[in-house]
Amino acid sequence: MKAILFEKYGSPDVLQIKDVEKPVPQDHQVLIKVHAASANPLDWHAMRAEPFLVRLSDGLQKPKDSRLGADVAGKVEAVGKNVTQFKVGDDVFGSTKGSFAEFVCARADLLALKPANISFEAAAAVPVAAYTALQGLREKGQIKTGQKVLINGASGGVGTFAVQIAKWYGTEVTAVCSGRNLALVRSIGADHVVDYTKEDFTQNGKQYDLIFDAVGNLSLAGCRRALSMDGICAVAGFTGMAHLFETMLFGGKKLA
Repeated sequence: MKAILFEKYGSPDVLQIKDVEKPVPQDHQVLIKVHAASANPLDWHAMRAEPFLVRLSDGLQKPKDSRLGADVAGKVEAVGKNVTQFKVGDDVFGSTKGSFAEFVCARADLLALKPANISFEAAAAVPVAAYTALQGLREKGQIKTGQKVLINGASGGVGTFAVQIAKWYGTEVTAVCSGRNLALVRSIGADHVVDYTKEDFTQNGKQYDLIFDAVGNLSLAGCRRALSMDGICAVAGFTGMAHLFETMLFGGKKLA
């Protein structure tokens, strides 16, 4: 079978299409014939080894695992002997390593049946981005019905899921994005929109019970100004190592 691999760190020029052996599912795995696989920031961070901390886990000089792709949607080709929830021919989607390939194995507990009314492409766009949004809002942000919630980076992959999830929880959602995407975030349920190129929401005096920062570019001081007394800011990404360490060291209980 063919797979997209990277045997050294760098720009997309390091990617190669190679013939590799078709994987065989272990007892708890499912073999999937890939119909669609989405690209995430996770993939280019791994490919470029940026930030440098990536190398501590993935390999200092070159990647230990040359496969890319974390989201997958496709048809079950074979199942391990301990797998009971899926059968050959099922349409599934979920998360696994190495989905930029014709076939890939995935743990059965990281997969779900694909709804018949959505395409493989739409299903493949869900796992990493949607789970990141759900984890940030529910586990870290402790979202509750009736809260005022602000989503920073609302028009991105994670942000668009965050807006919809926050609305499902019954909250009042303010979406922050650029002017060209205001109509988009309104269309997926945002109650209020802020064009960050024209307005700094941390300076307008409004406060929120939960801020979900899908970009990782908000200052600690700005977040604290925009949070209510018991508010929480959940951070899903970072624009630089300095910001990461600042949040880890000085964020406190309000920043998760």
